[in-house]
Amino acid sequence: MTSALRAGVAGLDVTMRITLGVLALASGVYTYLGVRDLLDGAPVMTFFAALIYSTAVSVAIYAFWTMLMQFLPHVRDVMSRIWLFGAMVLGSLMIVAMSSWLNAAALAGAAAIEQHLAVTLQDYTRDLDRAHNRALGAQSLLPDIQLASSRFARLAEAERSGALTGTGGSGTVVQLLTQMSNQLDDLGRQLVESGERTGQLYKDGSAQIARMRELVSGSGPIKERSDAFGAEALRLVGTIAALEQSSMAPAVKRAADDMGRGFIAPAADGRTADLAGRQNAVVGNVEKAVAVQARALSQAADGIIGDGPVQPARFQPLSTAEAVLRYAGDFLPSWAGAISIDLLPAVLVLALCVVHAAIRREDQPADAETMTAAQLITAMRLLREVKSEEGQRPGKEEDDDELNPDIAAALAASTVTPLQPGRGAKKE
Repeated sequence: MTSALRAGVAGLDVTMRITLGVLALASGVYTYLGVRDLLDGAPVMTFFAALIYSTAVSVAIYAFWTMLMQFLPHVRDVMSRIWLFGAMVLGSLMIVAMSSWLNAAALAGAAAIEQHLAVTLQDYTRDLDRAHNRALGAQSLLPDIQLASSRFARLAEAERSGALTGTGGSGTVVQLLTQMSNQLDDLGRQLVESGERTGQLYKDGSAQIARMRELVSGSGPIKERSDAFGAEALRLVGTIAALEQSSMAPAVKRAADDMGRGFIAPAADGRTADLAGRQNAVVGNVEKAVAVQARALSQAADGIIGDGPVQPARFQPLSTAEAVLRYAGDFLPSWAGAISIDLLPAVLVLALCVVHAAIRREDQPADAETMTAAQLITAMRLLREVKSEEGQRPGKEEDDDELNPDIAAALAASTVTPLQPGRGAKKE
C-alpha cells in the first residue's frame, strides 16, 4: 500500500502543478475582466494597470498554493502544522479579498447591473403610479364640488322668487349664493383641466417606463444600456414632478380653507328693517352651510394629499463590481464559482496531507509485541538477503540451525512459537 501511495503522489505531481497553473491563470483572466471596469483613465494605461494587477494575482495564487503543497503535508509537529493551517486560512481570505470578488464581477457583473436596473425601474413605476393616483384623487372631489355649486345655484334661483327671505328679487342673498356657486364652478373647471393634463403626463410616463423596460431586458453592451436607462430615468423624474404639480388636491384644500375662514357676509340691502333682518338671517345660514362644505372639502383633500408629495430617487449608476457586491444574495452560484477557482487548491493540499499521513503510518516499524508471523518471515528473508550481499553464504548449515540473536529475541517476546530445525518432521 505504501508503495502504491508513493507512486500515486509521484505520478500526480506534474498533474497537480498543471492544475494549479491553470487555476491561477483562470483567476488572473477573470480578475483582469473585473478590475478593468473599476479603472478610469486612458485606455492604454487602464489596460496595462489591469494586466499587471491580474498577473500579480496569478503569481501570488500559484506561489502560495505551491508552497503549502510542498511543506504542509510533510510537517509533523502539531504547533507547526497549526501555524501553517492558520497561514492557509489567512491567505485564503486575502485571495478572496483581492481576486474572488473581481472574478464574481466578471462572471455576473452584467447580470448584476441588469438586476440593479430592474429594481430601480420597479421603484420608478411605483412612484409614477403613486403620483398618478394622487392626481386622480383630486378628480374624485369634482362631483362634490359640482354638487355644492348646483345647490347654491338652485338656492339663488329660488330666492329670486322669494323662497328664502319671502321677498322676490336679486338682492343680497341672491348675489351671495350666486357668488359661491361661481367660485365652486371655477374650482371645478380647474379640476377638469387638471385631469386632462394628468392623463397626458401619465401617458408620457408610461411610454418612458416601457422604453426603460426594453433597456433592462434588451441585448447589447450593458454600459451603453445603463447610460440610456439613466437618461430615461431623468426624464421620468421630471414627468413624476409634473404629475405632482398637476394634482389639484392642495389647491382644493387651500380654496376650501379660504372659503370657510375668509367668508365675508355682505350687508343687507333691504328697503325695510324687516327685510334686512330676514336677509341677515339667511346670510347667516348660508355662512354655516359654506363652513360645513369647506370643512368637508378640506378633509377630503387631506386624505388625498396623505404623507406628502412623491419624491422619486435619482438613478445611481453602478459598476459591475459594485452591483455584484450590492446584489450578492441574488448571485450565490456566481460567487461560489468565483471563490472555488481560487480556493480549490486547498482541497488538493488537504488530500496530500491525508495521503502523506497514511504513508507515514504504513512506514512505522513494528515492535516485537505487535509483529505478526508474516512480518517475521519477511524479516528473516530480508536478513538472509542482506547477508548474501555482504558475501556470506546463506545456504550454510550453521545459518540454518542458528537464528540471529535479534530475531530470536523478537520471537521470544512475541506470541508466535518458532519452529526449531529438525523438529516436527516425521522420520520414515
